[in-house]
Amino acid sequence: MYSFANDYSEGACPKVLNALVETNDVQAAGYGQDLFCTAAAETIRKTVGNESVDVHFISGGTPCNVLAISLLRSYEAVICVESGHINTHETGAIEATGHKIITVKGKYGKITPAEIIEVVSNHPDEHMVKPKMVFISDATELGTIYRKSELKAIYETCRKLGLYLYLDGARLGNALVATGNDLTFKDICRYTDIFYIGGTKNGALIGEAMVIRNDDLKPYFRYLIKQHCAMLSKGRIIGVQFLALLEDSTYLDNAKNANIMAQAIKYIFKQYGIPMFIDSPTNQIFPVLENRLLEKIKTKYEVTEWGKFDKNHTIVRFVCSWATKKGDVQDFYNDLFTYMQNRTV
Repeated sequence: MYSFANDYSEGACPKVLNALVETNDVQAAGYGQDLFCTAAAETIRKTVGNESVDVHFISGGTPCNVLAISLLRSYEAVICVESGHINTHETGAIEATGHKIITVKGKYGKITPAEIIEVVSNHPDEHMVKPKMVFISDATELGTIYRKSELKAIYETCRKLGLYLYLDGARLGNALVATGNDLTFKDICRYTDIFYIGGTKNGALIGEAMVIRNDDLKPYFRYLIKQHCAMLSKGRIIGVQFLALLEDSTYLDNAKNANIMAQAIKYIFKQYGIPMFIDSPTNQIFPVLENRLLEKIKTKYEVTEWGKFDKNHTIVRFVCSWATKKGDVQDFYNDLFTYMQNRTV
């Protein structure tokens, strides 16, 4: 059984694993205040083009989202699209902090300035929660990406309305190397208040790097990390990994491989006239499969059933990773060819 279910089924990419082994016997301070985290934070500051940002290393994406949104006051709320990760796949983690999620429909998994403006106008007084933050992700939950003009427009809208803009970067690498992307790390930093660079889904064994640009959000963030049980005593583990990923092109190379493999699978489906639910340029693709074909695929491959399209078809998510090989895609092509040749009408 081969898994196309996610991009974290494998462990760490070789460069990260080697770095962990090579530094294993080095004694270092705890709680992210070690020499590796310090060096990794400086590397990130150079990568994003801003020497004044605060950098914190967090164990995973959900803790990052909980921490960022916990910066809000108890009566303040966060806005996101209906398909947003905090709304669909985090088990009420945000609501458990006491903050309401205000959802909008979005378009192709992306929020629009008009939707943000409408939400704020519909929450005019103290009898309702006060919108204070906008949550977006790049790549989105549907594998789509934001263009620079879109991100800039959202950020400028947030500034005018007094909102913070927070970007979930679990698959930021995949977005940055996707066909059609015109954003850079520096743009992401320039047009958000707070964001994180995802490691877990791009070759790290564990860990994300939270980057805070807005000075208002910087004070006492470590208190939040500790209070929310997200402060690793061996924080060095994450610092070592981000040093390995970002000191050269490894981070973007990992994402590029994942995207190329997923787009190859999309091309294979299209050769058989199988449509996509959404045209995503990253490492997540969403073919609409006949249920009979899906059952055959599931005999050899693990995939995610995203939702019913109609009574005879299912939207299925295929995800590739830094570790997906051409041979894996070729095997799938061969099996799909067999399935299609042998299917009954």
